[in-house]
Amino acid sequence: MRQEVTIRDIADLDRAAGEFLEKMGDRRIIAFFAPMGAGKTTFTTAICNRLGVKDPVCSPTFTIVNEYRTGEGRPLYHFDFYRINKTSEAIDIGIWDYFYSGDTCIIEWPENIEELLPDETVRVHFTVNPDQSRTLSWEED
Repeated sequence: MRQEVTIRDIADLDRAAGEFLEKMGDRRIIAFFAPMGAGKTTFTTAICNRLGVKDPVCSPTFTIVNEYRTGEGRPLYHFDFYRINKTSEAIDIGIWDYFYSGDTCIIEWPENIEELLPDETVRVHFTVNPDQSRTLSWEED
């Protein structure tokens, strides 16, 4: 079954993040497929705010992974695989430890490590609409 969340504009981010988290339930590995500039990091920031993260959220383009703490004290891992050239680079940073930690993992540029994504990964696709709103969509069993 196809699921969707629409982000009407920047002022709608908090509401959309709340709806998205509600629909995610207990799923913890989330991959954002979207072109450059579609809002992956901006939406990740909104999710982190909803989860009570107090630290500044930024794209881990150079560090590959940032770790944040939710309001409940749980780790949340934010990945950016834009600069990954070989899947062995992801393996070298201990990707399996993160993915199987039971903690939330939000992944930008998952295309670059797609063969490493666990089966339970929720593959979320961003569409930039003509009115500049965003539609996030994914398939559920």
